[in-house]
Amino acid sequence: MSALSVDLREVVSSAPDLPCIALYKTTNDAYNPLVSLAQHSANRSRIENLEETLKSTCTLLLALLLFVSISAAQNAPAARTDVYHVHFAKAALGKAVEQGNYLKTADPNVPMSAHHIVLRHQEGEDWDYVAIEHIGTKAVVEAKGTPTPAAVGELYAWHNDTFVNGPSWPEFSKALGIDEASTAKTAGSVYLVSVYRAAPGHRDQLEKSLSQNPTGDTSSGTVLMQHLEGGAWTYLTVVRYNSWQDFATTEKNGMADTLKPDSGWRQLREHSTYHNDTLTDRIAP
Repeated sequence: MSALSVDLREVVSSAPDLPCIALYKTTNDAYNPLVSLAQHSANRSRIENLEETLKSTCTLLLALLLFVSISAAQNAPAARTDVYHVHFAKAALGKAVEQGNYLKTADPNVPMSAHHIVLRHQEGEDWDYVAIEHIGTKAVVEAKGTPTPAAVGELYAWHNDTFVNGPSWPEFSKALGIDEASTAKTAGSVYLVSVYRAAPGHRDQLEKSLSQNPTGDTSSGTVLMQHLEGGAWTYLTVVRYNSWQDFATTEKNGMADTLKPDSGWRQLREHSTYHNDTLTDRIAP
């Protein structure tokens, strides 16, 4: 055995390109190559297992990072790059139908007048219509103003106007289901229109709260807009639901979370001094 072990050691030392194999002594003080090969195999197996574990861990971490990134992107509000004109209108007695027809008719002499949405009150605040018109990346107000025909003035009991910033028109129209590909399919949509006044020093917290989707949300699109000039509120949101049933389902799903610390109901009452909500349907486009 000792002669054999000497020969093996000489072979190993004379062949540096062979895998390095440690020779282990047996109980009779002789080197046993079988033991050394078994130990080498065990070491190799442990290394392979470690490599597989590291690969699995890296894959899991990558998947987790991707999930977090997607969630963050979904919750992040769209960049507010464009200016919109928000027009709340209350019809004079007996003039509600005529006023609606006037508001939903695009003016061919006004640039981008077709870039608008008109919603009709169903439940909520004391206005009959809200028209939101896309202006572009800036708004210009001229001293001469825009003369209002007498016949149009007679349709109004009152109105108020606010300039806001919001997402680009393609993003706005897609969220509210009025892009070219969706308009015909979303005629039965229900829209929840809300305005919010931030508490002093709570503007950022309120915007963060409004940007989050409630538990069990079934809405199909949301637009968040910020006041520039006009009404006494800070933010306006328009949330679209495919149907009245979807709206009711969202309300029902959120009831259990009403009093939880991070619920929208409680967050709103920590960061806003005023808000109102109005359910509407769409009359244009």
